[in-house]
Amino acid sequence: MSGPSSLTRIVPLVFARGCSSAVGCVINVHCVRLATKPSLFVVQTGRVCSLSHFPNLNIRFAWEQSPAEQRSHSLRNAACCFIFALRREELTWGGGREEVVPPLAQPLSLCPTSLVFLPTSSRGDFQDDRRKECSARKAGYRPASVGFDVTFRLVQLKMETLESELTCPICLELFEDPLLLPCAHSLCFNCAHRILVSHCSTSKPLESISAFQCPTCRYVITLNHRGLEGLKRNVTLQNIIDRFQKASISGPNSPTESRRLHPQRPAVVGKMDPRISCQFCEQDPPREAVKTCVTCEVSYCDRCLRATHPNKKPFTSHRLVEPVPDTHIRGLTCLEHENEKVNMYCLVDDQLICALCKLVGRHREHQVSSLTERFDKLKQTLENNLTNLVKRNSELENQMAKLIQICQQVEVNTAMHEAKLVEECDELVEIIRQRKQVIAVKIKESKVMKLRKLAQQIANCRQCLERSSALITQAEQSLKENDHARFLQTARNVAERVAMATASSQVLIPDVNLNEAFDNFALDFSREKKILEGLDYLTAPSPPSIRDELCTASHDTITVHWTSEDEFSVTSYELQYTIYTGQTNFISLYNSADSWMIVPNIKQNHYTVHGLQSGTRYIFFVKAINQAGSRNSEPARLKTNSQPFKLDPKTAHKKLRLSNDCLTMEKDESSLKKSHTPERFSGTGSYGSAGNVFIDSGCHYWEVLLGASTWYAIGVAYKSAPKNEWSGKNSSSWVLSRCNNNFMVRHDGKEMLVEASLQLRRLGVLLDYDNNSLSFYDAMNSQHIHTFEISFILPVVPTFMIWNKSVMILSGLPVPDFVDGMASDLQEQQQMGLCRQESPYLTGMKSCH
Repeated sequence: MSGPSSLTRIVPLVFARGCSSAVGCVINVHCVRLATKPSLFVVQTGRVCSLSHFPNLNIRFAWEQSPAEQRSHSLRNAACCFIFALRREELTWGGGREEVVPPLAQPLSLCPTSLVFLPTSSRGDFQDDRRKECSARKAGYRPASVGFDVTFRLVQLKMETLESELTCPICLELFEDPLLLPCAHSLCFNCAHRILVSHCSTSKPLESISAFQCPTCRYVITLNHRGLEGLKRNVTLQNIIDRFQKASISGPNSPTESRRLHPQRPAVVGKMDPRISCQFCEQDPPREAVKTCVTCEVSYCDRCLRATHPNKKPFTSHRLVEPVPDTHIRGLTCLEHENEKVNMYCLVDDQLICALCKLVGRHREHQVSSLTERFDKLKQTLENNLTNLVKRNSELENQMAKLIQICQQVEVNTAMHEAKLVEECDELVEIIRQRKQVIAVKIKESKVMKLRKLAQQIANCRQCLERSSALITQAEQSLKENDHARFLQTARNVAERVAMATASSQVLIPDVNLNEAFDNFALDFSREKKILEGLDYLTAPSPPSIRDELCTASHDTITVHWTSEDEFSVTSYELQYTIYTGQTNFISLYNSADSWMIVPNIKQNHYTVHGLQSGTRYIFFVKAINQAGSRNSEPARLKTNSQPFKLDPKTAHKKLRLSNDCLTMEKDESSLKKSHTPERFSGTGSYGSAGNVFIDSGCHYWEVLLGASTWYAIGVAYKSAPKNEWSGKNSSSWVLSRCNNNFMVRHDGKEMLVEASLQLRRLGVLLDYDNNSLSFYDAMNSQHIHTFEISFILPVVPTFMIWNKSVMILSGLPVPDFVDGMASDLQEQQQMGLCRQESPYLTGMKSCH
């Protein structure tokens, strides 16, 4: 043969019709030249990517029919030939039995029995090839004569796919003693050894090779001092290969068995006997084993089992199983200690080790686990990952089905909208046509009316003109009279008639405006033109915007104002609100629809919500809606004002005078006597009054204008609080008190000094009933003075006591921003557990009252 030449075209062969279990079979061809028979070439199925060393040859790919196929009419054309023209780049199809088969419209399902390549001349035809093949077969020249029977049959697609995954990328055989590379690919041990041999030279020994590239991904594999022995064995892959071989059809016709060649003897086929032989039989060949003893690691036939392994002690504790290969029962041996079985797993090196490795080897300081524990963990991990992958694939399939459904829906909706567009435009044209006719009629009617009016005015003018002309003639004749007596006799009458005619002409003839001949009618379609120019398909309106500066509130109502850029496209608005709980994730808050109040079908851009809690902050959303959808505004936080109240005259001490609509309280020793009631403050020094409301919910803020008073006590109390003693001396009241230059808080007879400015003139009080707190502030300086933490169990009423001067109450106020911010900080401290749980009240203080 001449020098090598490369194949210019590789053609995969696909067969798929007539086989219910096989979807297809793709065969890539690998030709092997036999040294003993230069004129014969045999074929292997595999993943070799080229044919070489065959210049000027046409190679025929011949398939033979089996007797069963010859009887099958449906597979009449099963025996066919495929001619690869290496030089001419042609592909010729020929049929068995002198029948030419054209290129198939549908591939055939074939079950060939043998496969052979024969050399032909470069211009030889198909009949020459047939005659040469027949001569070769008559001479007994068959693939089996050279020790290679290339026979196979189609298997299921899943088995073919699995086989391709179990094939070494170097030798293109099933992995043999596979190594697990760090890049997660595998390689036969012998193939890896050949790679190292190819890299060494006479001056460079094999042991000096410290790295090589993975043939699959080109990742550089670094070797340690142990070389290839330092790489992990892929035990799992080897077990899968063993099971695959067992599941494959055994015998010389198995494609798997036919490919298990020694890498150094590719033309010799070793037959693998699937039987498990007895290891005690002395005859040749040994009998087939019926049991395998896991304890003894030996397989027995029935006779040897009874003779050498009786069911007596010490064999009663041995475990007998169905026959398994010897390699399965021997187990894996340690890489460093060849006579020791692996029984531990090193978690540091991720490697199987034996007991000696842990005791005296390099793994003695490493953390290890039992094989069972590691097996269970890795198996569980693999099962979980597999479950997740299957679940993910299922989700992707569902997602893809939904996307396909959406695509179909898009097509349907598009067609519907296109038809709707034509219909709507036709309606608009018809409306314009009708409006054109109506407006044209109005113009004509206005024209007739205007002309009729003008004609009447013209007639009136003509009539006046005729009368005036006659009168002018008469007046001119009178002016020609020189006789004074006669002139005076006739001129007076003429003068009166001229004056009357002048006056009547002013009444009968109105002013004519020549610039406004059609002033009561105008055509202005600029707005309609602008709308038509912006004509487009309807979309959801733009989100409305809540105008905080326009919103107003009272103690139980909030009026919300908003604007929308697409006001003309909005059909209606929807207002949603709920009590603000401090949650900053508004999306999560909006999705929790249980607590939301909804006001639908609002036509204006404002709405007043009634029945709200006093002194409470609310979250508001406004939704703009039309036929295409809806969009929400950004959230707005609005709050109601505090509960308004006044001083209750029924509770005021008899030496207090209330004025200014019961908003001012003044100490007055000369006050008139008042009748005694159970609600009235009484007793010496209890100069107090209560508000006229009881509060049991919400957040309320009021202020007290202290004026020049330096002796007072202000706070809240239960209705049951005693009225004949100071507020704060009992467990039912809480107050901030000033006695000259000392400020203190008092509750249940306990007092504590607090810091406050002596120029305090405006005291702010914040009662947060829902959060169990009562706070006092210097309202003018925006400073916090003190906060009571109270577990309210009853409604409370504002209380006020003074011993000099007067105070005035301002109630129903919104909570100031500085107070709101301090209250929020206090709540955060309470949640973090940093707030004082109980005030260190001073006891035994000397009273200044």
